Amino acid sequence: MRVLVVEDHATLAERIGEGLRDAGMAVDVVHDGAAALTRAAETGYDVVVLDRDLPVVHGDQVCRSLAAGDGARILMLTAASGVDDRVDGLELGADDYLGKPFAFHELVARVRALARRAPSAPPVVQRGDLTVDRARHRASRAGQPLSLTRKEFGVLEMLIAADGAVVSAEDLLEHVWDAHADPFSNVVSVTLTRLRRKLGAPPLIETVVGKGYRL
Repeated sequence: MRVLVVEDHATLAERIGEGLRDAGMAVDVVHDGAAALTRAAETGYDVVVLDRDLPVVHGDQVCRSLAAGDGARILMLTAASGVDDRVDGLELGADDYLGKPFAFHELVARVRALARRAPSAPPVVQRGDLTVDRARHRASRAGQPLSLTRKEFGVLEMLIAADGAVVSAEDLLEHVWDAHADPFSNVVSVTLTRLRRKLGAPPLIETVVGKGYRL
């Protein structure tokens, strides 16, 4: 899951970003509305955590613009948390609204819930003897739990959600890693090698030469 955090308070933004990364998400952070619109146009985010009172371009306008597309789910995260504020935010196109101050585990749960809303990605997916629980961030094969890193789980999550379709290395890099990942590195192939080893035999992940990978 890839998340964009838009928050003008730099310290809070970094804390949110680090906390979501600790929860297994790939996170980019920007501090104004114009940067948010630029990033969202360049990258396919699953969820945008959006402050409302932003410089350059106000959060309300950012929300309207993002909601007009068919991309990321929007979670408004703002100190304006009265009933009227929440109603306004939802009417602007936000999918969810969380007031500050907030409990961090609730933020993580809401972000995960928004990312699961796509009909093609149910919370628990099973392919043969492989089970992936996206809600609890767990995977098992033949009933045996798999000890996966955050990136390994993210790759597996994307492959199983694709339902047999080929997923390119570029798509994996875009959704599982953040903007700091080197697009010319072999990080995707290295992670897939480790993941294949942990999944065991018989092999589950196929390499489609020149196109990507499928499960």
